[in-house]
Amino acid sequence: MGKQQKVTAVFDIGKTNKKFFLFDEDFKEVHKEYIHFDEITDEDGFPTENLPALQSWLKEVFHRILEAKEYHVKAINFSTYGASFVHIDEYGKPITPLYNYTKPVDQNLVDDFFEKYGPRKEFLKKTGCADLSMLNSGIQLYWLKYTKPEVFKKIKYSLHLPQYLTYIFSGIPLSEYTSIGCHTALWDYGKKDYHEWVYTENINKILPPIVSTETSINMNYNGKRIKIGVGIHDSSAALLPYVKSIKKKFILVSTGTWSIVFNPFTENPIATEADDNSAINYMRINGKPVKATRVFLGNEYKIQVAKLDRHFGVSDDYHRSVKFDFDTYFEIIQDFKHYYKWESITDEDMPEKTQMSYQKYEHAYHQLMTELVLLQIKCIKKALGKNNIERIYIDGGFSNNDIYIKLLSHYFRDKKLSTTDASLGSALGAAISISDNKLNSKFLKQNYALKKHVPFIIK
Repeated sequence: MGKQQKVTAVFDIGKTNKKFFLFDEDFKEVHKEYIHFDEITDEDGFPTENLPALQSWLKEVFHRILEAKEYHVKAINFSTYGASFVHIDEYGKPITPLYNYTKPVDQNLVDDFFEKYGPRKEFLKKTGCADLSMLNSGIQLYWLKYTKPEVFKKIKYSLHLPQYLTYIFSGIPLSEYTSIGCHTALWDYGKKDYHEWVYTENINKILPPIVSTETSINMNYNGKRIKIGVGIHDSSAALLPYVKSIKKKFILVSTGTWSIVFNPFTENPIATEADDNSAINYMRINGKPVKATRVFLGNEYKIQVAKLDRHFGVSDDYHRSVKFDFDTYFEIIQDFKHYYKWESITDEDMPEKTQMSYQKYEHAYHQLMTELVLLQIKCIKKALGKNNIERIYIDGGFSNNDIYIKLLSHYFRDKKLSTTDASLGSALGAAISISDNKLNSKFLKQNYALKKHVPFIIK
């Protein structure tokens, strides 16, 4: 039998795709699998994750990889989306569906919550949240307590989704900082502890002990010694390779459906910044706050590009071929006006309705990208705050958009702007969080196709 390759296994669970990766000791991907499950519905008929299917897939894949002759699995970890709890009974069995974070909450319940624990603005700042809904998973616990008291009484532990996946393999209930810190309305960033309401409502009794995200459990699993990680929230996982390999201060613009700007070097939690209502907090693996701002940029891009494609009668992927053209851009900014009315973003500069005055697709597309980049700039400036940070890293879908990158490097020409190809971001972060290997300054170049950009020269 040939020598087995030592690997770390990672399950990376998104809302749409479920992925499984194996990484070698240099964090190079050596194996991957994808699967998609159709959603099921909860007791109210609202779409939700198919938890039983997910659970059996996790076990099937892991058992198969453990038996594989070519790999020696040394460790396993889990990265998943946040704002989601699995509530288990004393026998470790889930007793509710995995409620979808887009499920609406009765406004009366939210009003009742603020009546007790407000004022609203002060509460949101303390807990690093932008609103209160199921997207704040702590509110789900409050909702369960008051709308389904019989179910609530049966809860032994409420586990954040990454920690539930760990629990499936280890049987040990735990909590960790990145999951607690992602706009859950549970954590008081100033106090560095659960917010007072958690203790008043006795919610703390069903929240397992908190450990560092870098904790791992050494276990004998099916006769094999394996290190099992405690799981990590996917946004914090995506940030980790940057934090671990870059010594100087930076912000990360992670682009996709949401464009999220992370400032891991914020001097203060947002509760101390009176001027900013749109910022939220995430948490680093050591419990330190990460200031973040977000804009629904990728979603809006998709909507507007589909309209442009129809208007000009071009193919769905034509937009990918449009490169930055200085003369077109120069024409647009000579007498600049906002032409696009957004559908999923509210902005004070947008007109009452979209005005399409261009004869050519390329011009209309440049105008669209200029306006979207202006929204992105606002978002970046809010995340920067008063911090003196000179480096900006961009990953995700927009890192390959020539106009987006050229315009951002032009507007932030006093900063060093780089792009990375971090399609593995969350999974790689999960592998790194339980590894003892140190990352060096060349890591992003070797693993993430790091590319530096210089601003264009104004003619």
